[in-house]
Amino acid sequence: MGINYQVVTGVINELPSPCYIVSELLLKRNLELLRSVSNSTGCKILLAQKAFSMYYYYPLIGAYLDGVTASGLYEARLGYEELCQKEITDVGGGVKRCENHVFSPAYQEKHMDELLAVCDHVVFNSFAQWERYRDRAAAAGAVCGLRINPECSTQEHTIYDPCSPGSRLGVTLADFEGRSLDGISGLHFHCLCEQDVDALAATMNAVEKKFGRYLTKMRWLNMGGGHHITRDGYHVDDLVCLVREVQNRYGIQVYLEPGEAVALNAGFLVTEVLELVHNGGLDIAILDASAACHMPDVLEMPYRPPLCDSGEAGEKAYTYRLGGPTCLAGDIIGDYSFDRRLHVGDRLVFGDMAIYSMVKNNTFNGMPLPDIIALSADGGWETVRHFGYADFKNRV
Repeated sequence: MGINYQVVTGVINELPSPCYIVSELLLKRNLELLRSVSNSTGCKILLAQKAFSMYYYYPLIGAYLDGVTASGLYEARLGYEELCQKEITDVGGGVKRCENHVFSPAYQEKHMDELLAVCDHVVFNSFAQWERYRDRAAAAGAVCGLRINPECSTQEHTIYDPCSPGSRLGVTLADFEGRSLDGISGLHFHCLCEQDVDALAATMNAVEKKFGRYLTKMRWLNMGGGHHITRDGYHVDDLVCLVREVQNRYGIQVYLEPGEAVALNAGFLVTEVLELVHNGGLDIAILDASAACHMPDVLEMPYRPPLCDSGEAGEKAYTYRLGGPTCLAGDIIGDYSFDRRLHVGDRLVFGDMAIYSMVKNNTFNGMPLPDIIALSADGGWETVRHFGYADFKNRV
């Protein structure tokens, strides 16, 4: 299917610039696919809030998924307040309450009581953390798990590889020797990043070889995130088969917690050309959107975000380097080509801007944050959040 820019092209000149737009129609399409996986397998699927925390859509997400997962207190509170403490009408018509899971490499003592008050599942990163908080977790009635490290790398991005040598994430098999699992009802691994089911199969094979004898004692297994389930070409049928096999073999409940897959290709960033300059034979367009501030994964990953009606450098008649308005010399989004020349005031639309954008953006240089726009299925839109000077000032 690719990116459906048509849902936004009719309204881009009405919108403030820059702004993030999230399409209800496209978000729902992803949720329907994820729901089909859970219906076909009996697994539970959670929204990983670290990728997408636009709680305006939490009631919609809760209607299709089984809950949320958090990386710390603030995400846990957000998931609880905006979803898990509420009665949600399931897409099937029933009323349900969603689950709230949390994992942190190390929990802070001052946060633990509040976390246990809002989370029903707590995953620990080490036996030491588990032993420190075990009694309090039991008293709160929390379901407790351990994150494991199968030491099986399936990706090339070391910064996103929890199985890389020296990783601080997850308990290795060597650390299990002589340890009691009393009170631990599940295991959790998170090893993938934007990958297909073949990487999950390789990881699960390593998990079974190393931790299979412990899985037989568990009630649930969380396979983490990084599953690009809603991406074109993802082998959904193979995922369904794998999940069924694991659940049947060990008699356990499988959880998946994709972040990207929930809102993949459902979001956009509208930006405007502020200025055009020429340097060293290169045409440069300065935008009111910044790679450093508004799409930081462009520099961190790094990657070249998709852009409506554009091509690779040199592919179309007019090539421009697109950059942001900050003082950072490297605030460059990338080189793109167009069928016509760009002009000051032109609007451009980047795709796939719902995930890891709103949750990671910043106000470096005092840069205003983009408005957040919700685009309804009928094409109407509303401003969910406008950011002003106070938002910058209150952060510093």
